[in-house]
Amino acid sequence: QVQLVESGGGLVQAGGSLRLSCAASKSIFSIYALAWYRRAPGNQRELVARITNGGSTNIADSVKGRFTISKDNAKNTVYLQMNSLKPDDTAVYYCNAYDGDYYWGQGTQVTVSS
Repeated sequence: QVQLVESGGGLVQAGGSLRLSCAASKSIFSIYALAWYRRAPGNQRELVARITNGGSTNIADSVKGRFTISKDNAKNTVYLQMNSLKPDDTAVYYCNAYDGDYYWGQGTQVTVSS
């Protein structure tokens, strides 16, 4: 099993930046994929960004060019750098790990004010 703990959410003005962190309870080197999802009020959960153990990344079109996903295997941590934030980015952001099973963090709130 993998426990995931997110941090770094908060309130920011439009145009600002935040960096989310997700610390895993075990080595992420062998985890096939790590990802960030988000769920805005009234919306379904959507994939924001994903990174595989080989370092390949996928970024949702809605955040491409503004968000970057990265990981630090030595720290067992995956990051989501969010720049040029918009009010539409307001959501609870969840960290996800897949190594044959899916694991989720508790989520961290990101609120972008206009």
